[in-house]
Amino acid sequence: MLELIPGEAPHVVALRASGKVDADDLQQAIDAIEQAKQAHPKVSLYAEIDDMRWMTFTALLRDLGYGLTQIGELSHYHRVAMVTDHSWLRPLAELESRLFRPLEVRVFPAQERAAARAWILHLPEAS
Repeated sequence: MLELIPGEAPHVVALRASGKVDADDLQQAIDAIEQAKQAHPKVSLYAEIDDMRWMTFTALLRDLGYGLTQIGELSHYHRVAMVTDHSWLRPLAELESRLFRPLEVRVFPAQERAAARAWILHLPEAS
């Protein structure tokens, strides 16, 4: 299940992943991201990944497809905060942060949820 949670700022799309994530769950998240992109020049993502077990094949395909369409749209994104105690996500986040500049991706342990929320609220200075 992927559920939208309050993002604390209009430019933040916040999600919580648990159990099985299917294509409908993922589409809800994609729709929220697209709405935020239309309303704000920079969007940040906040994701709590606690006990997510797996993603259906169609959800995985939709995620990959949407991700590929966003490569040319990276200027719309600012930060991604992942809150999880799954250590295997940290190297993936570091790779994404390097590959998809200027997007910043950071992983926070669950006990630092408040720090992640504070970090995600930041927006770059207007140029």
